Parts: sequence; C-alpha cells; structure tokens
Amino acid sequence: MAAVSGLASARRVVVKIGSALVVGPDGAPDSAWLSDFAADLARLRARGQQVLVVSSGAVALGRRRLGLNRKALTLPEKQAAAAAGQSALMHAWEAALEPHGLPVAQVLLTRDDTEIRRRWLNARATLETLLDLGVVPVVNENDTVVTEEIRYGDNDRLAARAGQLIGADLLVLLSDVDGLYTADPRSDPSAAHVPLVTDLDAGIEAMAGGANTAAGVGTGGMATKIMAARIARQAGCATLITLGGRALPLAAVEAGARATLVTAALSPHAARKSWIGGSLAPSGVIRIDAGAARALRRGKSLLAAGVTAVEGRFGKGDAVVVRDEAGQEVARGLSRYDSDDAVRICGLSSAAVEAELGFSEGPVIHADDLAVSA
Repeated sequence: MAAVSGLASARRVVVKIGSALVVGPDGAPDSAWLSDFAADLARLRARGQQVLVVSSGAVALGRRRLGLNRKALTLPEKQAAAAAGQSALMHAWEAALEPHGLPVAQVLLTRDDTEIRRRWLNARATLETLLDLGVVPVVNENDTVVTEEIRYGDNDRLAARAGQLIGADLLVLLSDVDGLYTADPRSDPSAAHVPLVTDLDAGIEAMAGGANTAAGVGTGGMATKIMAARIARQAGCATLITLGGRALPLAAVEAGARATLVTAALSPHAARKSWIGGSLAPSGVIRIDAGAARALRRGKSLLAAGVTAVEGRFGKGDAVVVRDEAGQEVARGLSRYDSDDAVRICGLSSAAVEAELGFSEGPVIHADDLAVSA
C-alpha cells in the first residue's frame, strides 16, 4: 500500500526506463510497450501530475542503424551509435505520446549539468519551464560528446540527479524485477521480496544484486538502483522500484502489483533548504534593507530593489550570505546573478533590471533558493 500512496500522491514524478524496455529483440523500438506506457503516463498527467522520463536506448538503436553488431564497442563507436540512435529514440517517444496530445522535448545532459551550479540552474530552469508548459521532457545522457571520466555511467543515477533538478517527489525505476529482494530471485528461490525500505543501511545494500546482462542492452542492476535511491533520498525524493516489462507498469503498481518503495526522510523542499543553508560554502555577501529582510522572513524572494550592497566575487548560482543593515545574517541562498551584475542592479525595480543589464533572471535570489536563518 505504501507504493500505491507514494505514486498517487507525488506531484512530480521521474520515470527511468532502460534499454531492454525501449528496444525490442530485433533492435528496433518496442512500439507496443511504448504505446502502453504512454497511456499509463497520460493517466498520471490527466490527474495533474507532472512526469519527466529518463530514457535509455539511443546506443542500442544506433547499433542497429550503423550495423555495429559487436558486443564491446569503443568509446568513439558508442558515441557514433548514440548520435545515430538518438533521433530514432525521440521519434519513438513522439509516436507513442502524440495520440494522447502530449508534446515531447529532448533534453541531453552530462554530469557537469548537475554538478556545476551555473549549469545546474540553467538545466533546472529549462526542465521546469517544459513541465509547466505541459511538455514531457525525455532526458538522456549526452553520450555523443561525454567521456568516460565525466559520465554518469548509468541512467539510474542520471534519473536521480534529474529528480534533484526538478524537486521530484518520486523516482520510479522500471526494472527487470519487481523490486528489491533479500537475494537475487533469479538464482535463489528462497529470496524474499522487500516492499518497504525506510533506511538505506549496509544490509539493504548487501541485498542488491549485480547487473542483468541477459538482455544484452542494459548497463544497470539493483546495485545501481539502490545507489540512485540514496541520491534521491538525500534530495527528499522517494524511490519506487518495480517491474517494467509489462503493460501499464504504473497502473499495475496502483492495482497492487509488487514493488519496493524507498522512503525519503524529508520533503524535496525541506531537503533543498537544508542543503542550501548548511552544505554550501558562501562565496560572497549581499546586504539588504529592512523591508527586504522582513519580506525574506515571510518567505518572499529577494528583489534587486531591496539590495543595498554586494561584497566579494561570485558567479551565477553560487551560494551567498544575505545580511541586514545591522550585519546580522538573514538567509543564505543561490544568486541568480554574478557579483558584477548584482552590483549594477542594486536598488533597481524589477522593471529596470532588464533595461540595465539587457536581460533579467528575475529576483536576485528566488524564494526556492533561499534558506532563512533561525
């Protein structure tokens, strides 16, 4: 029942889909499965939930297009296969979702997009805009340019990072098994299903098995799913692991099919505030007037009009300390402007910011990016 309530109550959902589900045995898109899943996704959208899809399959589809039949490919061959297969992957998603009136957008990420704060902010803004416009973002790793040293390594972890980006409430990992077991159920018939996980301790990690290589197209396994669940949990996002190789896998969970739910200790909002307030080293100081200080304590964003001075050098997306006229710390947050631009817009109205800079990023620090000090 925990899995059912977790899926039904989530405002934002990330669903990760592996190559073995997207690509059929013949190396072509599995249009029947994609069509069923599209109906499942449309059902969530109809009840007001926003859904982001992290989809593998580009390399597998590109192999077929390029005739790369060897199991082990070089890095340049993988990148070539990804380039050739990405358009086929997006065409398959468009064909599946179009009958439901759901537009699709392709978003390719590298690890830098979720590790470097400036790029993190840009990626988050793009994804949130797409979701707010009613679009289904289909995310994949940018395998055409990424190197082994800076890649995620598997789309389970990419999906967890995407969940962090958009403040998702639930990460769904569609697997080749229906959740976590005490041992690998494919080799141990005595393995018991684990429906609920409230703490990712060493015992849980020991239960996770290795990668499923039988399908020949995937790179993940239960171990990577538990790693992804840990990343998501730190961001206040619960994780649902369930069997993907069936029609309407999300509806099946809501009908009582087996799944494993890994709970989150905090909400995404609370986890983000905690991260901003205690985990980031500030790069500068923004001083504000009394009116702005009162507004921040009421949960409002910091507007340029309330800024009186800027100290230090920082970039867009860097953490800063916000101090009032007496020098007391009011909050910590992520600046939407670098220090040079912040200096130029001190005291300006929101309407005057774009005239001064030639662009506007909105408030100096958005309320979502502020942790008010106690």
